[in-house]
Amino acid sequence: MPSSPQVDRLVERYAGVGELFGVLASPIRVAIIEQLSHGERRVSELVETLEVSQPLVSQHLRVLRTSHLVVGVRRGREVAYSLTDEHVAHIVRDALAHANEHSNPVLHAHVRMQ
Repeated sequence: MPSSPQVDRLVERYAGVGELFGVLASPIRVAIIEQLSHGERRVSELVETLEVSQPLVSQHLRVLRTSHLVVGVRRGREVAYSLTDEHVAHIVRDALAHANEHSNPVLHAHVRMQ
C-alpha cells in the first residue's frame, strides 16, 4: 500500500521518539541514565554501582553517546559521563514511576476491579 501524506507526516513527526524509546529499551541504559541524573559519573563508578562489567557499561555508553543522550569528558585515565540535558532523565524517572505503580499487585487488583 502506498504511503499517504498523512502517514508520512506522522512518521516524520514521531520517528525520533521511536528511536529514543528504542535506545531506552535496555534496562542497563535506563540504569545508566538514572545514575547520571544524579551527576557526572566515571565508568568505574557506573561499573561498581550497577554491578556489571566494564565492557558492558562501555558498550551501552557508546549507544547513549551515539544517540546524543550523554557526553564524555576525559578525566586523567578515565572518562566521566554526564547527560546532555535533563529531558531524558525526566522521561526515565516518569517511566520508572509508571512501571513501579503497575508492578504493585494491589494496584493491579484495584485496576481490574474498575
